[in-house]
Amino acid sequence: MRCMERLLQIWRQLQKKARRHGIANVFYAIALRAINTVVPFKVLRAVYVEEPHPDFLELPAPYTGTWFTPAALRAWAQDSATELSEAFLDRALPKGDECYGFTHEGALAAYGWYAPGATPVAPGLVLHFAPGYVYMYKGFTHDRHRGKRLHAIGMTRALQHYRSSGFKGVVSYVESSNFDSLKSCARMGYREFGSIYLVEIAGRQFAFSSPGCARFGFRLECQAKDKAVFAAQ
Repeated sequence: MRCMERLLQIWRQLQKKARRHGIANVFYAIALRAINTVVPFKVLRAVYVEEPHPDFLELPAPYTGTWFTPAALRAWAQDSATELSEAFLDRALPKGDECYGFTHEGALAAYGWYAPGATPVAPGLVLHFAPGYVYMYKGFTHDRHRGKRLHAIGMTRALQHYRSSGFKGVVSYVESSNFDSLKSCARMGYREFGSIYLVEIAGRQFAFSSPGCARFGFRLECQAKDKAVFAAQ
């Protein structure tokens, strides 16, 4: 009886996902999960945007948008709810990474990080990309401020800033099974330009970039995990 109830629950979940993302994407996610039962494997969709979308430039009241100072970031790092830490700031700030975000009545509401150069993104993995672009990572929105489009607005306003400073645009990546994030990126004007395939075999990581990544120099450098600096958290 319990087995039948579990099967019905799984079937309802699959129907819900199919209505939301399409049956092809559901089967894709199932196949990806099956592969991961044998070997760790990810497909990362590389995306870029060069023109700020006008629908995501206006900031809703009473939020305030700003580039946060190191002092402000270190103050907020004392609160674990902000998902910041002193260790992360000690790695990100010296390499020139910047943080744009929003406050609400003085409290931190949302933020995103932007790196002008090669950036560690996971243990043993360093992301490289072409000069003239900025890499967006570590987006955060506090639970109390979700649904306000702060993530999209923040990325678009940051893009506008970097374009005015001489940069060509912003690059990032999204896991291929994160369909909601891919849809969100498309709404903001992001376009996919390639994929990175990441596999781990016998404790070693291997990354392969599709041909479309060449234009942006978008690739993952695999290092020994015990020697890498992990800056994405």
